[in-house]
Amino acid sequence: MVRRSPLARFLLLASAFAGLAGVAVVARQAPPATSVMTDAATKFLGTLDADQKKAAVFAYDDEHRAKWYFTPQQTNRESTRKGLRLDKLTDAQKAAAFTLVKSGLSASGYEQATTIIGLESFLAELEPKGANTRNPSWYFVSVFGTPSGTGQWGWRFEGHHLSVNFTLDKGTVVASTPLLFASNPANVMGGSKKGLRPLPETEDLAKQLIATLSNDQKSVAQQKAQFPEIKEGQPNAAVGEPVGLSLAKLDEKQAALLRKLIEAYANRLTPEAAAQEMQRVKDAGAENVKFAYCVEPDKKGSPYTYRVQGPTFVVEFLNVQGDAAGNPANHIHSGWRRLPMDFAMTGK
Repeated sequence: MVRRSPLARFLLLASAFAGLAGVAVVARQAPPATSVMTDAATKFLGTLDADQKKAAVFAYDDEHRAKWYFTPQQTNRESTRKGLRLDKLTDAQKAAAFTLVKSGLSASGYEQATTIIGLESFLAELEPKGANTRNPSWYFVSVFGTPSGTGQWGWRFEGHHLSVNFTLDKGTVVASTPLLFASNPANVMGGSKKGLRPLPETEDLAKQLIATLSNDQKSVAQQKAQFPEIKEGQPNAAVGEPVGLSLAKLDEKQAALLRKLIEAYANRLTPEAAAQEMQRVKDAGAENVKFAYCVEPDKKGSPYTYRVQGPTFVVEFLNVQGDAAGNPANHIHSGWRRLPMDFAMTGK
C-alpha cells in the first residue's frame, strides 16, 4: 500500500466527498419535498373515517413514535403492530398511503420498498403455515401530530422487512431515520422470480471494497465476530464506538467505493433528504468514517456482516440467515441510522 503524507490524505478525503456539497446545493434549489410530504399526509388523512383515524393518528410525543419494528410483530397470527393496516383501506385510500411513501423515497428507493412488500406473497408460497403471516397488505401507516409547515409532526410506513420514518419541524425534515430495508431472499434462486435481487448494491459495493483491501488493511477492517442484529424498537442504534478501517487509510479507488456504498443507503431517500444526510456525513469529517466487516467463509453460504460508521450515522448490514427456501446466508437486513439518536431526539 502506498504511504501518503497527511496533506495527501486530506486531499484524498476531500476528493472522495467533493460532490456532496454540489448535491446539497442542487437539492436546496429544487421545490421543497417537505411541502409535497405535508400535502400527501394531509390528503391521506382526509380520506379516512373516524375509526380509521383512531388507528392511524397519534400525538407527536406518543411513545409509539420511537417504537419502530421491521420484524413480524404478531402473536398467534394476529398482528401486534400499531398503525392503520393497508387491508383496512379502500383502493383509493391505499393509493393515498403510497403517495405518502413516495414523498419520502427516491424512485429507486420506492421500487425497492414495493419489491420488499411484494416478496411477502413469495414468502407465503415458500413457507409452511406457521406463526407468521406473510401478506403484502400487512403494512401499517402512522401519523404523529398534525401535518403542517409550522409545527412538529412525523409519519411512519412499516411492516415486515421495511420501516420508513420521517420527522418534520417547521416545514423541514429534521430526521429521516431509522430507515430499514430487508430482503428474504436476498437473491431469488428459483421460480418465476429467479434472479431477482431487491437490494444488490448493499452487497456488490461492499464485496468490491473488501476485494480491494490489502492484507494490512484487512487486519484492521475484519472483525473476529459478526456484528449483532440491528436494534429495533428504540431510537438509539446502540452501536458503540466506530471500529475498523478509517477512510483515511484507503486509496482513491477504495475511498470512492466506500462513498458509493454510503450513498446507496442515503439514496433510498428523496434527493433532498439524501443530500441532507450526506451533508451531515461530510460536515462531521469524512476522515472519521470507518468500515468494518466479518466474513465466515468456512460456513455454508459464507455469512457476513459489515458496518460503516461516522460521528453522525451508522450503516448496518447483515446477511447471516437462511432464506425461506433453506439457502444459507441469503437473507439481508440493512439499515441507516442517525447518531446519537433517530427521530431528531437528543441524548445517548
